[in-house]
Amino acid sequence: PTMSDGILTLSTATFDETIQSSAKPVLVDFWADWCTPCKMIAPILEELAKEQPGIQVAKLDVDANPEIAQRFNVMSIPTLLLIQDGEIKKKIVGAKGKGALLADLQDYL
Repeated sequence: PTMSDGILTLSTATFDETIQSSAKPVLVDFWADWCTPCKMIAPILEELAKEQPGIQVAKLDVDANPEIAQRFNVMSIPTLLLIQDGEIKKKIVGAKGKGALLADLQDYL
């Protein structure tokens, strides 16, 4: 997977291996190019990636990787999944502000 601003870009090919091999929880942002709320939370996720070393932030383009989105029943985007040890610990649907996101994730930060 490629990394930019501390955020991994996942694909169908790299998803499982990355999730399984990560020593820390992975926060996966399911997004698409045409999704305005996804663009709104992108800078917040970049801040999280820099400020929260306890989690790994990653993103997955649902248009390019529909089978992963289907597997996790991602119906609307943005959807954030926090995955630890291969299990979904948290599912956050919709764009939220930074404070709300931090509150949702506090058990894992």
